[in-house]
Amino acid sequence: MSERDFEQVGEPERVWQGHVVSVDEVTFRFVEDGTEVRREVVRHPGAVATVAVDDEHVWLVLQPRQAVGEPDLLEIPAGKLDLDGESPEDNARRELAEEIGKRAERFELLTSFYTSCGVMDEEIHVYLATELSDAHAEGEEDERIEVVAWPLERLDEAIARTKDAKTLIGLLLLKQRLPI
Repeated sequence: MSERDFEQVGEPERVWQGHVVSVDEVTFRFVEDGTEVRREVVRHPGAVATVAVDDEHVWLVLQPRQAVGEPDLLEIPAGKLDLDGESPEDNARRELAEEIGKRAERFELLTSFYTSCGVMDEEIHVYLATELSDAHAEGEEDERIEVVAWPLERLDEAIARTKDAKTLIGLLLLKQRLPI
């Protein structure tokens, strides 16, 4: 047993509930010495993100992100896990059609990661989508998305321009797979 092993004590106390996230106060006890700590934990349903690539392009989106004051943040297609019973891969397939009008014959999980594990439980699953074809799905009414077919030969420029963590992770993993 490690001095870092811990367990939750009692039930979390919900202190705030929003449309996408909520905040709980949670008490944890370190098993080895019994010390208790209280933490605020932002709860999020999780998300998916997709690196959609064909022979010539990686498909990205530009969209406004008001929380960080960016009118045109460059991102890979993504969305939160918001339908009960829908698997992350099925969610990624749906989001790919809704955001960029594409479907993929092949989906591969590249990685899953926590976005800000010090305060939030959000986990993002990043997929690689290949063998693309056109698809149609209705997107959300309030989304303002511009689809960008970014040339693979300029992938380093996309990486340099990117400030979004899920996009950086996805594009860097793509770069590792491309022939040098």
